[in-house]
Amino acid sequence: MSGERAKRIVAERRRFLRGAVSAAGLALAWCAAPAAGRAPKRGEHEEAEVTPGEDLMQEHGVLERVLLVYEEAARRIEHGESLDLGVVTRGAAIVRRFVEDYHERLEEQYVFPRLQKPQQQVELVATLLRQHQRGREATDEIVRRVGAGGGAELVPMLRGFSAMYRPHAAREDTVLFPAFRGVVGRSAYRELGEQFENEEHQRFGEHGFESTVVEVAQLEVALGIDQLKD
Repeated sequence: MSGERAKRIVAERRRFLRGAVSAAGLALAWCAAPAAGRAPKRGEHEEAEVTPGEDLMQEHGVLERVLLVYEEAARRIEHGESLDLGVVTRGAAIVRRFVEDYHERLEEQYVFPRLQKPQQQVELVATLLRQHQRGREATDEIVRRVGAGGGAELVPMLRGFSAMYRPHAAREDTVLFPAFRGVVGRSAYRELGEQFENEEHQRFGEHGFESTVVEVAQLEVALGIDQLKD
């Protein structure tokens, strides 16, 4: 057999093998692809797990929206505009029930100790704990002041609460929660996410977060701040 003929035979065999492999790959891909119009398999579109950090940050979103309510109430008082003080009372009730008695308790029970033990973010954790206590005292004062008829004294209380909690939540989102995830193993982190969810359901029912968001939205509507602006 001449050298040229041998080269042609080898080249033809290689082309054949490449074609066979390609055809096999297409066949496997076709078999793996879902048939047109077929209902997705169970689990394909199940809701993704919410991690502890995501859970806590979503709860910060509720707090941020209450702060918007507080700030609008303070603005109306300053400008002598009409204000139903019941809106402030309801906002404070959400803060007490959902933020202070639930969200912050989760942080104090599950997050802060896991950072304190390895001596991580020690100063930040100490500051956040002090602010939790000050926040509860401020909520007491806001409720007391509203019960006394409101007035100009309510303005610095509302603005002071907002001024403390905006950087508080931002520091937790960007520093504390990432550090917390770093010290907790993947398995423990997943388990904590399930535990957070169970505690929320036990305290507020199956749709506790969603119901709280609806409450906050009603306050925004009452104050005319429910629309996003360009």
